[in-house]
Amino acid sequence: MKQAQISKKILKQVGRTNAEFGLIQEGDRILVGLSGGKDSLTLVHVLKHFQRVAPYNFSFVAVTIAYGMGEEYDFLQRHCQEYGIEHRIYTTEIFQIAQEKIRPNSSYCSFFSRMRRGALYTYAREHGFNKLALGHHLDDAIESFFMNMFYNGAMRALPPIYKSSKGLYVIRPLIEVRERQLAGFVKRNGFQVVGDESCPAMRFDIKEPYVRARMKEFVRRLEEEFGDVVKYIRAAFRHIHDDTFLDKSRLHL
Repeated sequence: MKQAQISKKILKQVGRTNAEFGLIQEGDRILVGLSGGKDSLTLVHVLKHFQRVAPYNFSFVAVTIAYGMGEEYDFLQRHCQEYGIEHRIYTTEIFQIAQEKIRPNSSYCSFFSRMRRGALYTYAREHGFNKLALGHHLDDAIESFFMNMFYNGAMRALPPIYKSSKGLYVIRPLIEVRERQLAGFVKRNGFQVVGDESCPAMRFDIKEPYVRARMKEFVRRLEEEFGDVVKYIRAAFRHIHDDTFLDKSRLHL
């Protein structure tokens, strides 16, 4: 069975995150959301590696959400078969639902994201998985932090693990890995990836996801000007003095 070439740095980062937060444990049955993009593709190969070397047993299945608009995932199925990754396609009616709800010139990326996440939750519950693994990385967490601050007035990022209201644990094994490392992984292995054209939002008259794009550019410029800023933001995510803000419930009075 073929094995992907994964950098030692990625494996070390994921291993450290997993050890610190207990993301994967003995007997876990993990559903991995596999869109076919660089993030989720890296994730399934990293989990395959840890499945081989970890001193405990866990299983995972890669599940691709089909929106019901005639997508073809043959290459993704062949890829998973070639690397010994169990892969299933979950066909939904998300595209049809969107056609009924969509309005001209509306931003529907968040709509499709919520629908896709809901479909993964449903599949996980119906098939006995106790955890859902997503491919969010450090750049996602930093961009989300600034988006929440600038647009929602909240201090919020992306946790490495949390428990949903339905009792399903959601884990993010790549949360301390940089996006460029994931791009390097797929390039090094020569993997075909699914791009933004697969998103059903591209078939509607919608606004582009400019907020996320602006945040990505903002972080890029910060890094350009301050060099190690991402290293310090990562450290800040671990050193939170929540009693120093204007939240009375957190003050030590």
